[in-house]
Amino acid sequence: MTQIAQARTAWAMNAVLSALVSGFGQLTDRAVVRLLAKTAALTLLVFVLFGAGLYYGVSTAIEAYGFEGGGWAGAALAVVIAGLAFWFLFRVVALAVLQFFADEIIIAVEQQHYPDAALQARKLPFRRDLANSVRGVGRALLFNALAFPVALVLVFTAIGPAVVFLLVNAVLLGRELTDMAWLRHCGEPAEPNPVPSFQRVLLGGAIAAIMVVPIANFFAPILGAAAGTHLTHRALANGRSEDEV
Repeated sequence: MTQIAQARTAWAMNAVLSALVSGFGQLTDRAVVRLLAKTAALTLLVFVLFGAGLYYGVSTAIEAYGFEGGGWAGAALAVVIAGLAFWFLFRVVALAVLQFFADEIIIAVEQQHYPDAALQARKLPFRRDLANSVRGVGRALLFNALAFPVALVLVFTAIGPAVVFLLVNAVLLGRELTDMAWLRHCGEPAEPNPVPSFQRVLLGGAIAAIMVVPIANFFAPILGAAAGTHLTHRALANGRSEDEV
């Protein structure tokens, strides 16, 4: 690796680390705490409803085939499947829920750190928020599904599947978490995201890693959205500075 490449890598890592530290400091804000409680509750509700529906469906299917003890067997199978679904789909569900409340965390960050930009931001209409959320969930499901066979082949390596899913979700999360802020400031049609791709991948990888840690996984999307907002505004500021030179 050349010295220039090393310098760029170090700069990108420092930028992401700084954004994460700034985002972490935002987690104590009242608005952010309320949002954290709201998104965590809705995410859990989605999985509870999924588990209840799964239990009913499995129990009914078992009893339909004449097996006794369908309730207990259905409950056990539902717990196993729901647990696997929680591990594989938590990132997708948490991000989809966050999409609908992203404005709240972005506004909190902008008002505290970028007040001038906050005045210029535009609120996205519900239809566009919904479309962005659906596209984000679709991309996450598609690429995780495509990665699954690769992870399955590498299952004998123990760490292989985790690395595959980490890389896939690093790319997906990095894009989504910076787009949330960027879409409030870009024109129509949307211009390319100003955050360098390597920074986006580093941010996405950090948040994807935090999402596999129990308890921490609930505030990871909020932290990611806050850090993504910082990266977006710093990239815009750097771009303006370069344009002025």
